[in-house]
Amino acid sequence: MEIDNIECVSSSDGVEDEEIQSSVSSHNPSVMHHHPHAPHLHQYASSKPHSNIVPSGIAPTSVHELLECPVCTNSMYPPIHQCHNGHTLCSTCKTRVHNRCPTCRQELGDIRCLALEKVAESLELPCKYYSLGCPEIFPYYSKLKHEALCNFRPYNCPYAGSECSVTGDIPYLVAHLRDDHKVDMHTGCTFNHRYVKSNPREVENATWMLTVFHCFGQYFCLHFEAFQLGMAPVYMAFLRFMGDENEARNYSYSLEVGANGRKLIWEGTPRSIRDSHRKVRDSHDGLIIQRNMALFFSGGDRKELKLRVTGRIWKEQQNPDAGVCIPNLCS
Repeated sequence: MEIDNIECVSSSDGVEDEEIQSSVSSHNPSVMHHHPHAPHLHQYASSKPHSNIVPSGIAPTSVHELLECPVCTNSMYPPIHQCHNGHTLCSTCKTRVHNRCPTCRQELGDIRCLALEKVAESLELPCKYYSLGCPEIFPYYSKLKHEALCNFRPYNCPYAGSECSVTGDIPYLVAHLRDDHKVDMHTGCTFNHRYVKSNPREVENATWMLTVFHCFGQYFCLHFEAFQLGMAPVYMAFLRFMGDENEARNYSYSLEVGANGRKLIWEGTPRSIRDSHRKVRDSHDGLIIQRNMALFFSGGDRKELKLRVTGRIWKEQQNPDAGVCIPNLCS
């Protein structure tokens, strides 16, 4: 992975400009980007203490074990298959074991374990994210659908400069970004960044170091990168909210870039980190600057990128009298 130095000058509320050194990585399809710290981290983590207390409604452990596929160890859902000796496994693993029972090696055939399917139908179980705060209890066959959309499910690491597989709740990911990815952390809802890159025409795809802002008691991720939009090389800046989409709608942000009497302004709602970095980028939901325009804003001989991006974040508040949203700007 090619690493180039850039200069990022940032200022936030009550803090004077400070120079920070970041890096930009050029993306090569044949190279897997990987952060050196990521392999040593747990794949899923929470900042909350885990409870050993099982909520009411949980089935006895023996029933849980009966419903656990011996191959993939996931919970089994209809059709549940069994061999002639009564050993069970899920329908997905039935094809993987080439129709042979993984326990006794007998041929499986097409026998369904209807009794176990009925037992499962009678169960009510808590969401698997109950230790993260989800209080819901569901019938066995409804649990999976809920868990796929549960608001308490862990988030993926929002870092875009490497293939990071770490997941966790927001406090855990904030600490992970700070300690392991060494991202820039700022407090305040206004910012002033200058992105500098020599020989920008040689970089077709690049991601600058992520910046995290803390304001209104929430965390926001500022992304900036270069990529090809069709045949045109462009730069793009956008903001993501570290939380769910319904919370993200409570906030708005603006981005502004300009020089030499020209100006580009973007206003929008930050996207939740539930949406991947690639999904947001490919939907073009942010400030997009053509490379020639970015070099024009940079001034000089247009051989070096010196792009200043300013912005602010505000919270939309409901006016109880007028029934409309009014911006709440932080001072």
